[in-house]
Amino acid sequence: MKVAIAPFAFTIGAGYGGIGVWKVTALSGGLEDVLSARGAEPARRLSLTDFLSEWRVETEAGGGLVDQPFQARHLDGMVRCYMSGNKVVGFGHQLVRALADRKAGPAGPRLYSGPGDDRFQGLRTSMENDWTPGMVRLLGLEISTLPVIWDADFLLGPKTPDGQDTYVLCEINASSVFPIPDEAPDALADTLICRLKAAERARRPA
Repeated sequence: MKVAIAPFAFTIGAGYGGIGVWKVTALSGGLEDVLSARGAEPARRLSLTDFLSEWRVETEAGGGLVDQPFQARHLDGMVRCYMSGNKVVGFGHQLVRALADRKAGPAGPRLYSGPGDDRFQGLRTSMENDWTPGMVRLLGLEISTLPVIWDADFLLGPKTPDGQDTYVLCEINASSVFPIPDEAPDALADTLICRLKAAERARRPA
């Protein structure tokens, strides 16, 4: 068993903070170069079979193992899109270094901005008009049941022929979302007020 020549990223179960996340690159002789996203752990060389054997208990317990193409633009940063219900309420951009060469240095701070940030209007449009409605349909949810605050993390994918960014979903967070952009609390309050009013109307006799 071996991976394709192009690097892949593997995530076991619900990885966080670099725990359970690796970059795996095929080498000659049936070996793989395995780099953990955790801190300064050095890369290891072993077969893919041996690597998977180390995590057999976790995967057989139902955590699963996700493999996906490694995103070459990951050093351009991760974009966190903050949502309230089905509306974008802000962004956080951070230069990540978890799966970079150790010489790349530590990650930078997450820098927050409001929903009007010109850099991310394409992402905002996709989240509000396409991806969130699609997620709701796929999972059989109602817009009104989406959390008052949640977020989705994206890496930058290949640019389009006209030079626009594309985005690759990393994960969705519905807990431990804070801190949030300064512009977000007012939008959260509006969402909560609207839901309280809707609940009050629903309780009134017909």
